[in-house]
Amino acid sequence: MKNPAKFMREVRQEAGRVTWPTRRETTVSTLMVVVLVIVASLFFLLVDSVLSWGVTKILGIGG
Repeated sequence: MKNPAKFMREVRQEAGRVTWPTRRETTVSTLMVVVLVIVASLFFLLVDSVLSWGVTKILGIGG
């Protein structure tokens, strides 16, 4: 079993090694995520619309 004080020292030491992203890196990553979410949403909207249209034509239901 480890000594709690030693554990806390090791945690502080490890936290000191963490490198945080810059503001620019965070902004670029966030914009990439937003753009990819929009692209994926549009793709799935298109696929859903095409499949819905196809099923409607095949089954002859709807308007």
